[in-house]
Amino acid sequence: MAIEHPTRLAAGPVDLRALETGTTPGFEGDKAAGQKALEHLGRELADLQERLFAHGRVGGRRRMLLVLQGMDTSGKGGTVRKTVGLVDPQGVRTVSFRAPTEEERAHDFLWRVRRVLPPPGDLGVFDRSHYEDVLAARVRGLAPPAEIERRLGAINEFEAELAADGVSIVKCLLHISPDEQLHRLLARLDDPSKHWKFSPDDIDDRARWGEYRAAHEVALARTNTEAAPWFVVPADRKWYRNLAVAQILLAALRDMDLAWPPGDFDVDAERARLLGTEPSA
Repeated sequence: MAIEHPTRLAAGPVDLRALETGTTPGFEGDKAAGQKALEHLGRELADLQERLFAHGRVGGRRRMLLVLQGMDTSGKGGTVRKTVGLVDPQGVRTVSFRAPTEEERAHDFLWRVRRVLPPPGDLGVFDRSHYEDVLAARVRGLAPPAEIERRLGAINEFEAELAADGVSIVKCLLHISPDEQLHRLLARLDDPSKHWKFSPDDIDDRARWGEYRAAHEVALARTNTEAAPWFVVPADRKWYRNLAVAQILLAALRDMDLAWPPGDFDVDAERARLLGTEPSA
């Protein structure tokens, strides 16, 4: 059954300029109500994630991959802390893909991705992902157009392969406006405790905003599939961004329909044995 959410991207061409960044689709409350709603959903989110974890520990194949993409300051790290942070960290693996190393460049672009996929039972999070190899590569001219096209096709094949192997894929573009990005970048410069998060490259990328938007539009349209749909989450309001991603994850976990795995022992016999046993001194 497909995940239904108001931020799910429709099939066909994509125009990000037509999609609002500061709205709260599917939620009518204010920030306080949104934060309370997130706390409420966290209970079920944690319960279902624990079921997934248990499923993997008894030989099940199901797992989940959350892909977070977005321009600098869109809140990928904040989403990991505020939303993914609601579940048990022992069942979560977060990976951030930066510029490829010399070893990684010696292989196909998906080589480094395959090495860090979540094992059965885990929730894997890609804070930036294999999409960097078609987004940054297109804008910065790191690969020729023909190679970019090949990579887009390879991504669809790769994600279909993952889905067939029991991976539930959730892809979220955190959609931020240029004005909000400017506000957040200035806030980083104004706060010495945030200087470590700032890079001069952020300004260079901001100057090419239109090129990045166009690259995202192509990638989204080409890789928005039933096996791995895209969600475009308005990200100007951090509280809504966190709530929306939590709702999307919750829907995906519900869709897995996982029950608690049964024990491979006689419960009544083990209870009687436990009650009849005294610990040694």
